[in-house]
Amino acid sequence: MLVLNQNTKRDTGRSAQLANIGAAQAVAGIVRSTLGPRAMLKMLLDPMGGIVITNDANAILREIDVSHPAAKQMIELSRAQDEEVGDGTTTVIVLTGEMLQVAEPLLARNLHPTVICRGYATARDTAIAACASIAKTVDLNDRNELLKLVQSCIGTKFSSRWGDKVIEMAVTATLRVVQERGASDGKGTVKEVDTKRYAKVEKVPGGEPADSRVLNGVMFNKDVTHPRMRRKIEKPRILLLDCPLEYKKGDSATNVEITKEEDWNTLLRIEEEYIEHMCAQIVAVRPDVVITEKGVSDLAQHYLMKANISAFRRLRKTDNNRVARACGATICSRTDEVQESDVGVGCGLFEVRKIGDEYFAFLEECADPKACTLLLRGGSKDVLMEVERNLQDAMQVIRNVVLEPKLLPGGGAAEMAVSRALRAKADAAAGIAQYPLRAVADAMEVIPRTLANNCGAKVIRVLTELRAKQQTDGPTWGIDGDTGKVCDMASEDGPQIWEPYAVKIQTIKTAIEASSLILRVDDIVSGIKKAG
Repeated sequence: MLVLNQNTKRDTGRSAQLANIGAAQAVAGIVRSTLGPRAMLKMLLDPMGGIVITNDANAILREIDVSHPAAKQMIELSRAQDEEVGDGTTTVIVLTGEMLQVAEPLLARNLHPTVICRGYATARDTAIAACASIAKTVDLNDRNELLKLVQSCIGTKFSSRWGDKVIEMAVTATLRVVQERGASDGKGTVKEVDTKRYAKVEKVPGGEPADSRVLNGVMFNKDVTHPRMRRKIEKPRILLLDCPLEYKKGDSATNVEITKEEDWNTLLRIEEEYIEHMCAQIVAVRPDVVITEKGVSDLAQHYLMKANISAFRRLRKTDNNRVARACGATICSRTDEVQESDVGVGCGLFEVRKIGDEYFAFLEECADPKACTLLLRGGSKDVLMEVERNLQDAMQVIRNVVLEPKLLPGGGAAEMAVSRALRAKADAAAGIAQYPLRAVADAMEVIPRTLANNCGAKVIRVLTELRAKQQTDGPTWGIDGDTGKVCDMASEDGPQIWEPYAVKIQTIKTAIEASSLILRVDDIVSGIKKAG
């Protein structure tokens, strides 16, 4: 008896589970070679014909068009990881693929998926407890500690060729936008680190990568509206508006019938007086620079220029917010409500400079900027795009540490320590409960294994040595991804690779929960709907 439509395709039971596991492994296989400092890059052609060259798993998988639902689920994971903690996107995909692979023999032994999922949930709690026990707290005022931490994030990326420049920029920019604000429950304060909104990356092709820097203030891609306005002002008074400095236009077409010639002149005069009145209100607070998000009419430019005020028009809302944070101004919505306290005086130097063939307005030497611009220079657009992605990752990593200042040893050391804890837990478990725990313990080893594999080391020998070292010398032993040798991450002369606790915990949680979700699927119905 046919219940489903003829066009639908249905997989049930074991075949559905195996299809899901196969799809997940295929996605993991795509990004496996992009893990670690010896990572390879992927070159993708996007639908618009542009080229993306990257080794960021999220950027790679975003461009790939897949039809299998389980593969789509995997791609969603890397996006969630990127939005949540910003780093560890490759790790989470590789780990989830491995979790599903080790579940395959358990399904073959006829273990029910819910039993496997229960074991996975126990493994997740054990793994988090193991991570918490080996985490060390970091002092946020110790800049060297933070630089080493970002090194472990940037070290696996393309921009590591530039040495410490990118790392220095990421640390400076992130610490600059840290702000204390009241907690939601009304008790105490919480730290807010909004790098997305207040640390803008401005990419300008040309020049040397060494010319890149973090401005002590902000910049935006605009020139003054009138050629005779000042282009350099020291200690400027800055006024920010989000209203137009031009005569109000009617929303609908308005017809005015005039019988006398003088009435026409009166109409024009009223328009002019309106603008003159607006400009007088602005001039009253004596600003040097006026920036508005809307338009500035020719007449308003004339009045402002006579008052020796430089004006900018049609600035983006986001840029205006950054300028406000950097120089301490308040954005005003009406000119008749402007007060002395709204004028920003925190900026030390305003200057319009030409870079390449574009004009940029710089507001620099700010007293206490809570927003900043990262100016990136480099040969080509593709290189700059990749460096920007790397910078975003690095800033996210520091943000995680500012919000939760705990670190775990990198280079596969934390995964190996978790694997050991899970094996110990499996030995103590009774009956079939130990199988899933052992499976997760095996899956955890995929990270050190892939690291060793990507740098051309002898995988089995290195992993055996790593297991022995973890057993005898403690959980800080991992693999140096450059050389493929086993070394102590905590020792002074070691590679000193540390990773944020938040990233690692998020990775483990996501991988285990996602693999449990995919394992519990026992029926896939993919149908083509008929039009109509």
